Amino acid sequence: MTSLGRRPASRAALAGALALALAGCGGSIGENALVASPGPSDLAAQSRVAPSRPPVVARGEEHVKLIGAYGGIYENPAIEALVEGIVARLMAVSDLTDRTVRVTILNSPAVNAFALPSGDIYVTRGLLALANDESELAAVIAHEVAHVAADHARLRQRQAEAAALAERVSKVVADPDFAADSRDTAELSRAVFSQQQELEADRVGVETLAAAGFDPFAAARFLEAMARFAALPALSAASEAGPGFLSTHPATPERTEQAKRIARRFFGPDVGRKARAPYLRSLDGLLYGDDPREGYVRGREFAHVDLGVAFTVPEGYVLKNTSSAVLATDGATTAVRFDVAPVPQGTTLRDYLGSGWVKGLIKDSVREEMLGSVPVATASALVEDWSFRIGVARGEGRIFRFIFASSHPASAYEAAFRDTLASFRLLSPSQRAAMRPLRIRVLPVRENESAATLAARMTGVEPPMALPLLRVLNGLGEGEDLAPGDLVKIVTE
Repeated sequence: MTSLGRRPASRAALAGALALALAGCGGSIGENALVASPGPSDLAAQSRVAPSRPPVVARGEEHVKLIGAYGGIYENPAIEALVEGIVARLMAVSDLTDRTVRVTILNSPAVNAFALPSGDIYVTRGLLALANDESELAAVIAHEVAHVAADHARLRQRQAEAAALAERVSKVVADPDFAADSRDTAELSRAVFSQQQELEADRVGVETLAAAGFDPFAAARFLEAMARFAALPALSAASEAGPGFLSTHPATPERTEQAKRIARRFFGPDVGRKARAPYLRSLDGLLYGDDPREGYVRGREFAHVDLGVAFTVPEGYVLKNTSSAVLATDGATTAVRFDVAPVPQGTTLRDYLGSGWVKGLIKDSVREEMLGSVPVATASALVEDWSFRIGVARGEGRIFRFIFASSHPASAYEAAFRDTLASFRLLSPSQRAAMRPLRIRVLPVRENESAATLAARMTGVEPPMALPLLRVLNGLGEGEDLAPGDLVKIVTE
């Protein structure tokens, strides 16, 4: 990897840099969720619609893995009943008559939905929070039903296998231009195939929406909402080029325009079932953002109730909580990873740092100290063109680990590492008891209230982000405001 100098690193480079310093010893990285206790079991939080009792395809290992990867199942009777009603309306007009469709709500803040060949469809609670009426959620489910009906997952697998064979051919050819051309052709065929699938599912989904009596323009609205949500500042503020024509999904503007074009065949705008008010009322109290059992982010602070720890990253860093680690970056040259690993009793922090899990460790850089009542140790490492600072703190039967990686180390980088490690603290029982998760609250707009004043009532969101987030969550365009009596979603404890 070359030195990045003043050019901002890509997200992939920053993420890959953290992996450079990690070897296979001293605890699993990226395999286990950052939790202190098991997540919820696989309970019946799915909707089954089987008026003619079609055969149910057995759930397999992939279903179990998805449940684990997305934080378990989110149980909410009101939302489950709403989803069941939507699925019933869609299946009544769908060509998918030989399968039971089961919808599982995943306990994840990500905005995502996908389907398995078994007929299992998954939507995240993050997606539920972004939708603004029944028709928008129905658009997502109709799209995934279309994937199931067309057997896209199996077709995609066959295409990937064929592309892999094409790539293998290139390995026995000495001409590098021939080999590169073979690889590019194989990759292009995979990408185009996926684009065709998504566009086909969009088309069939909009047609199914209209046939079921929902607003067919909901698909275009929700695609636009996802694009606006994705544009909000996230893990990295680094600028990087777009994915280009090899993107595995067509550009959102293309999908949105197609969705609008198909919708116009059926109705004009504002025709068809939306059921905005009932949908929004069902969201009141919906968990928003991270589940406290896996820790959560509040601005620049991360706190984990079960583990009883918290820390703060410096100003300018953006935090993201994932299932296996907490990540942060300054958006330019520095990335941060915080995770937890088991450690045998009796192992000193110095011995742990030198046990082989850190590549490029500078052995004489190891220092042991006390952070209040918590034993900590720090070290440095060099791998390729990246500089690393590692800090470990002892917990009961576990080690808390901070890994800083920089392509352009300077005094600010060392200060950021030191300040973050110094902010690490154990939470008292009263502090842990006082911590509350964020939730969606749905309330009517009062006289003299505006989007700006409602945004000021939100908690757990950085002040500069409150108004943009409120606008996206409520589908408000620039300059568009709310009227008294409108139902609005805000985020608060």
